Amino acid sequence: MHSIHSIPEIKALAGRRSLVRIPPELDVPMTARVRNLVDTAPFRRLRNIAQLGLVPLVYPAANHTRFEHSLGVYRLALVYLQQFASDERFVATVSPEQAETFIIAALLHDLGHWPLCHTVEDLGFDGIPSHEELSSELLHQSEIASILRSDWNVEPESIATLLCGKPEAPAQRILSSLLSGPVDIDKMDYLQRDSLHAGVPYGRHFDQSRLVGSLCLNEAGDGLAITDKGKTAAELMVFARYVMFSEVYWHHAARSATVMFQRAFHLLYNELDLLALFQMTDAPFAETLLEKGTQPATAALLDGLFGPRRTLYKRLAEYSVMEAPEIYSHFTRRPYHFLIECSERMAELLSARLGQPVAPHEVLFDAQPTTPEVQFDVEVHYPKQNTYRRLGEVSPVTLALATEQFDSYVKRVRIFVHPRLAEAVGELKDLDQMLLEL
Repeated sequence: MHSIHSIPEIKALAGRRSLVRIPPELDVPMTARVRNLVDTAPFRRLRNIAQLGLVPLVYPAANHTRFEHSLGVYRLALVYLQQFASDERFVATVSPEQAETFIIAALLHDLGHWPLCHTVEDLGFDGIPSHEELSSELLHQSEIASILRSDWNVEPESIATLLCGKPEAPAQRILSSLLSGPVDIDKMDYLQRDSLHAGVPYGRHFDQSRLVGSLCLNEAGDGLAITDKGKTAAELMVFARYVMFSEVYWHHAARSATVMFQRAFHLLYNELDLLALFQMTDAPFAETLLEKGTQPATAALLDGLFGPRRTLYKRLAEYSVMEAPEIYSHFTRRPYHFLIECSERMAELLSARLGQPVAPHEVLFDAQPTTPEVQFDVEVHYPKQNTYRRLGEVSPVTLALATEQFDSYVKRVRIFVHPRLAEAVGELKDLDQMLLEL
């Protein structure tokens, strides 16, 4: 292989044969060796794992899968490589063989995902493997391993290192930044795809082609950057991410479903065969939890999510750092067991105030998880001056929307209660003081 342009998948991107069509009207090239990976059982499993978990309870058309998303990310990997194929520093550092490992990693990046994966991972419980760890196991132990060796002449460990490890070599650091970073192929795909399927415009209103056309290497030559021509497109992508979190991912009803599921999972945690559970797809996953969750609290929570009638908890109150800094700081980035303790104490207080029993699972607290999101921090290259500056330095709107506003306003602290309690609890005048005493 002599160049990135000679990689079969790159060549096929411009062709009109062996294509698969995915929304929104995108053609994904399917070479024989890519199709062999796509047709494996571990990859086909992604057809039955929803990309957005519980969000379809709020946005009913947002039922696209991780299979579709993975194909979209794979296609973007080819588009990124086309852009970087004319970058002298990139081609001097990244060989065509290494570029192929990036293509494979892009296609298989979600291989280890299980249903509601991020919702479970946010709990921080011991004994729960990361989806990256499960991806690594599948790469080494499944039929995929033999395909990588026979069709691609690649060892599974090379892909696992790119997906799960901490790359140290310059080439691996560059490719890792394309997979997971401020302008990565994963984010580039899911913002537009999630927006499309949810039926909202927010994630599609940034100039993807302009942004891709501005991609370059950073000053150190070991990661992704953009030229000044892509600055506005990057700002729009930051805004798209901000609004998608605000209106879709952290929509109050979606978060109600999320905290209901988390409490049910917490109640069932010690009874579950996690290894078996995490190998399931959506329907068996929900069925297994419903079968295990026979206790009244667990059954009520799970039935409201997966039963014949949707019953979501009502939002009692919500707080951002601007509106209520003391309450916000009291609950945010605290371990999950702290939120459980708050629910238990709040249930006791409400029982006394309302003169009726309030169960601990009928009061749920939602706050930022302990692990923050990847921040939008990328270098901007000004070719005429041959200088590099951080996007946050030259774009105050990015600094606000990607860090300050994103962390403290979108991801609000919220309290949810069972629908039967909403009216009575909503009449309490000293709720804020009660929360500060927890």
